[in-house]
Amino acid sequence: MGKTPNARRLTAGDEAPKFKLLDHDGKPVSLKDFAGSPVVVYFYPADDTPGCTKEACQFNENLRAFTRAGSKVVGISPDGAEKHVKFRAKYGLKFPLLSDPDHTTMAEYGAWGEKTMYGKKTVGTIRSTFLIDADGAVAAAWYNVRADGHAAKVLDELKSLT
Repeated sequence: MGKTPNARRLTAGDEAPKFKLLDHDGKPVSLKDFAGSPVVVYFYPADDTPGCTKEACQFNENLRAFTRAGSKVVGISPDGAEKHVKFRAKYGLKFPLLSDPDHTTMAEYGAWGEKTMYGKKTVGTIRSTFLIDADGAVAAAWYNVRADGHAAKVLDELKSLT
């Protein structure tokens, strides 16, 4: 089940935890692949669910603006490559989706842990986003985000940094 739930919360100025995960095509992607430019790393619970779809599509709709601001976007969930491929194809997503099936990277970012869902406590993915600067430091962190409108907020924050 991964590391201890809610082991940490990252804040601006923290070094972003390094990761190496497989993308939708089975290719390894690591944080160091983005060194020298900002990257948005967002964690979401599952492909093709209402909130996750809304969030992914809004990041995708704003992808040109993120690119113009010098940033890449990467989504991470526990889902495997096969689900990622279908999700990307269904909605025309143009950014990589990475798999974290054992929740290790999620735990290191504080994006895996206890949460309340429909009034019950459960352990799972905490919808979280991190804007990581060109030097690998966290520039901004959002936990327990609302999917709708979140991509625009991240883009605004990115623009304020550049």
